[in-house]
Amino acid sequence: MKYLIREKLLCLGDDFRIQDAFGKDRYQVDGRAFTLLREKLSFEDMSGRELAFIREQVLSLRKSYEIHRDGRRAAVVRKDLFNLFRCRFTVDVEGPDDYEAQGSFLDHEYTFRRQGRTVAEVSKKWFTLRDTYGVDVVDGEDDVLILASAVVIDQICHDRDGGKED
Repeated sequence: MKYLIREKLLCLGDDFRIQDAFGKDRYQVDGRAFTLLREKLSFEDMSGRELAFIREQVLSLRKSYEIHRDGRRAAVVRKDLFNLFRCRFTVDVEGPDDYEAQGSFLDHEYTFRRQGRTVAEVSKKWFTLRDTYGVDVVDGEDDVLILASAVVIDQICHDRDGGKED
């Protein structure tokens, strides 16, 4: 399924609207739920029902986020520290079959891979609007987890406080 992620401008916090390939609003990410200690995002369907809760990990050597679903941790998204040749993120899911994201994160041009095969592609190349990019998720994969992970990578790589994460 193809999705369009667009950051909503002129709002408190980091809010995103996610549409499907037909232009129908499917999900929203509400960034108003934050504290002074850490960032929190609510990934919701269009009726406002929370499907995932994204929370920044405080006690971590590198910026990382937990994705919670149904009251329990479903994954941790973190940037790999010691990769000299290319930037990479790991989406550590509970159990086996973690996702790896590799590519140009600042340009929103990267892929999610699982067990060596591409399961989603993120691309900005077809969009001229700022803070808008597409995510194409292979059928049978967890769309919500991959979309939430893409939002986390956006948060880490495009620091909203004026700088960019290395």
